[in-house]
Amino acid sequence: MARELMYRDALREAIDEEMARDSSVFIIGEGIAERGGSYKVTEGLLDKYGAKRVRDTPIAEAGMIGVGVGAAIAGARPIVEILYVDFAMLGMDMLVNQAAKFRLMTGGDGRVPFVMRTQGGTGGGVAAQHSQSLEALFYHIPGLKVVMPSVPADAKGLLKYALRQDDPVMFLEHKHLYMTKGMVPDGEHVIEFGKGDIKRAGKDVTIIAWSNMIPRALEAAAKLAEEGIDAEVLDPRTLVPLDKEMILTSVAKTNRVVIVQEAVRRGGVASDIASIIQAEAFYDLDAPIEIVAGLNIPVPFNLELEKASVPQVDDIVVATRRTLHATSFALAAE
Repeated sequence: MARELMYRDALREAIDEEMARDSSVFIIGEGIAERGGSYKVTEGLLDKYGAKRVRDTPIAEAGMIGVGVGAAIAGARPIVEILYVDFAMLGMDMLVNQAAKFRLMTGGDGRVPFVMRTQGGTGGGVAAQHSQSLEALFYHIPGLKVVMPSVPADAKGLLKYALRQDDPVMFLEHKHLYMTKGMVPDGEHVIEFGKGDIKRAGKDVTIIAWSNMIPRALEAAAKLAEEGIDAEVLDPRTLVPLDKEMILTSVAKTNRVVIVQEAVRRGGVASDIASIIQAEAFYDLDAPIEIVAGLNIPVPFNLELEKASVPQVDDIVVATRRTLHATSFALAAE
């Protein structure tokens, strides 16, 4: 059985269940206790678990992340909520030079069961310092897991799994997804990292996306279906570890690929996924890989300019048409 839940409620349910299951789980952040968080993910948890396990902090992201990493090394399972992913930059030394490397530097004996929950992406005109998609920064660092759920069921299942890991997890949400709804299974629902999901099966082209680009990719696929184009939409769910098998299997079936990311084009995860496909599935491709991504600019405050700076549904449709109409590699070689 399943129930319809908002994305934010699915996250809260995951935290609640894991705090009830394991007394070492606690959460800290700005306004997460009495206010229940800016996106209401932690609403009600203070009354249930008390101020020792649900604790408001000063506006001091470096301190919050440092406390979380230290507590994890000492044996607790902290969740540190950073209001905007942009502010995680203040704690990068703790994340990159300490948490990510501690297991290696202790010869495999040390553990850092640390989860940083934060949100990013555009929406609402909150300007350049509150709108970034920074998953590529964490993706680049060995030792960090990177999770980007797009639907409530994935948000719950992946967060529960994250809170049972012994390695640091960057759990990246999107400000536009909190109020979205979806069916979430009853009972124990845990999703293992590295297991992607086919959000829509198809045979003509593979569209790979994550986070808030999944709803747009699915809308684009529906528009393309009206033209007789059957698009398969893949959601890796976790970028680290990445479900390469799912991606390569789909590419072998469709022979054409569009990769969509909200983050800026330069140095993005989409480029790395494209390189994996190029290296391991080159002879399955009938056309060049298309990447649809944000512009290489700071996100504008103006709503229309903000919209123009990141992929929209029509951008995905156009890129998909382009790869389908491209001359195939096989024909070009003849």
